[in-house]
Amino acid sequence: MFEFRLPSLGSDMDQGKLVEWRVKPGDTVRKGQVIAVVDTVKAAIDVECWHDGVVDELLTEPGATVPVGTVMARLRTPGESATSVAPPRAAPPVGAVAAPAAPAAPAAPTVPTVPTVPAPAPVTAAASRQRVSPAARRRAQALGVDLAALAGTGTDGAVTLDDVEAAGAPALAREPAAAPESATESAPGSAPAARAQAMRHVIAAAMARSKREIPHYYLSEDIAFARAADWLAERNRGLAPAQRLLPAALLLKAVAGALGRYPEFNGFWRDGAFVPGSGIHLGVAISLRAGGLVAPALHDVDRHGIESLTRALLDLVKRTRAGTLRSSELSDATLTVTNLGEQGVASVLGVIYPPQVALVGFGRIALRPWAGEDGGLRALPVVNASLAADHRAGDGHRGALLLAEVRDQLQDPETLDTPL
Repeated sequence: MFEFRLPSLGSDMDQGKLVEWRVKPGDTVRKGQVIAVVDTVKAAIDVECWHDGVVDELLTEPGATVPVGTVMARLRTPGESATSVAPPRAAPPVGAVAAPAAPAAPAAPTVPTVPTVPAPAPVTAAASRQRVSPAARRRAQALGVDLAALAGTGTDGAVTLDDVEAAGAPALAREPAAAPESATESAPGSAPAARAQAMRHVIAAAMARSKREIPHYYLSEDIAFARAADWLAERNRGLAPAQRLLPAALLLKAVAGALGRYPEFNGFWRDGAFVPGSGIHLGVAISLRAGGLVAPALHDVDRHGIESLTRALLDLVKRTRAGTLRSSELSDATLTVTNLGEQGVASVLGVIYPPQVALVGFGRIALRPWAGEDGGLRALPVVNASLAADHRAGDGHRGALLLAEVRDQLQDPETLDTPL
């Protein structure tokens, strides 16, 4: 018998609300299978099970908000006899002390939260049996859309956020014209405003903790991007826009390659010591349409080619903004990469996301005066790379070597396209 506890999905989470169980007592589950959906201030997350087993008992009712580390279910190991197959029991109230056992992940610091606004429209029983993304379900409740009446256009007929928005368009059109969209979203008591305000609270708490506890040092390097740009142009020649490789994928792969040589930046500072990551899982900072940001992980970046990494990156961005992330994507990142080049900034000096020990930032790729290998001055594409690092885990000399390795990796883009 083992316990399934609410995991910490980042240092800025201290509790979560169970939206639904995807399993019932007696079901056999596999490691990595999604067994529950938990709502946090940032998104509704598909929570995975970390062991093979059989569901013995569900202890938390959907709708209950529980602290990180709370035992939510009990599972039997394969072959173990059943002890109970009881219906779900009510969860302990927020703030209750969980069973005396180590939580699945370190508990995050307590931060202010904003209560979820009750949904104005019920979700029908038929809708609950549909495949519906958490974001689409929440939006349907806000708009009063009957999910049972929708035909989903997503994978396997899943109802997507776009499906709900299309169905709710007539209702939105009937709203008074004097209330602009921005005013509607920020109106007191509105669900989007409540979530945005709560997200600002948790981001503020995590970043304040980072600057308070982590002795940051910063380094930056301008990197010639001409060879990488030429290689991308050749690879993308004749491809439709949706199929083209992204410069961001090359940058991520270069960071992963550098971490392979300098692994002391790929991991966590816990209990006064550096703990290496189990793989090179790069967190990608993604802005959300309603405000705030999330930095889910791209797993095993070093094992991707540029094409597969581009597809994985596009998929991650799409699912982040649709609210369909998995718990492992929010808890596994070993270093975060932020890329603000699309916003037109020349460089970015970021704040480390605890308990990680480093963050790499990239500015825009732009033409700048550059001395070529022959000594001649010309206009070439250049990108600024920066490093924010934890001085407890290392020093500036090693940080400089890491950035130099990122630079060197980008001068040989053909090797970056080779997966491990």
